[in-house]
Amino acid sequence: MASRIEHMDLGHSSFHFAFRDEWNDDHFLKFHAHQGLELLFIHEGQGLVEVEGASYELEGGVLFCFQPYQLHRVEIPSRKDAKYVRSNLTFDPRYLEPYLAPYPKLQSFLHLLAKGALPTPKFAFAESRMCGLMEGHAGAIREAGEDQEEAHILFVIALLRLLQLSVITHAELPPEGWSVKKTGHIEAIMDWIEEHFRQPFSLEQLAGELHLSSYYVSHLFKQYTGVSITDYVTARRIREACVLLGSSDKSVGQIAREVGRLSAPYFCKLFKKHKNMTPLDYRSALHHSAK
Repeated sequence: MASRIEHMDLGHSSFHFAFRDEWNDDHFLKFHAHQGLELLFIHEGQGLVEVEGASYELEGGVLFCFQPYQLHRVEIPSRKDAKYVRSNLTFDPRYLEPYLAPYPKLQSFLHLLAKGALPTPKFAFAESRMCGLMEGHAGAIREAGEDQEEAHILFVIALLRLLQLSVITHAELPPEGWSVKKTGHIEAIMDWIEEHFRQPFSLEQLAGELHLSSYYVSHLFKQYTGVSITDYVTARRIREACVLLGSSDKSVGQIAREVGRLSAPYFCKLFKKHKNMTPLDYRSALHHSAK
């Protein structure tokens, strides 16, 4: 099966949902990355999932969360009378952002899934509650006619809320009871990073432009996200590099300069540390058949 980035533009094409897709007997293999956030619900099946060098058992009743541009491999060996049944939701997180503005905690939860430092991509979920929600949406889409955008948005919001309450444990979420002021500071920090990550990073510059102390910015960010601000900047640069490796023919040196004015050797070292493969191996995995 070909490995490739699946680009998803804003609009209807930024949303894909399949409920209880089923494979029988045949060997199933997917090895890819894509622009969207993917939530993969396993109803039945046995196999293996590999995410950036780590392996996880695939089994019924588990959810896998694959972040944008996170290379992952899903393999179900061929077995007589065996079934692989899954539901898959893939969407561009930007598609949902405008609708979550009134709900800062849910918005923070989406940021955690799409950009945060999740300790694992694998979680257990309650089959009956989750399937009821997904089945209801699948039925609504069949009857909704051509204009499905509203149904998609309401479904994803409800699904995120259910995941927030009962699937992703509270220990993995930002602390409860955060003030609007602190949450606003976090959002301002992330917005600043989004605008400046292609330049050499300066904590002092970030703090100065936001009229905060460097210590406060560093401490607040680590407390909220669980990772240091420099690690977050590095992860953002690696994510951007993955986009360029999959969607352009730019050299590794060009990409290194574009994502942070880095030297090619240093960039390759960082990339391999985060992805467990070199930039060229990653590009090859996206554009050639999985082996």
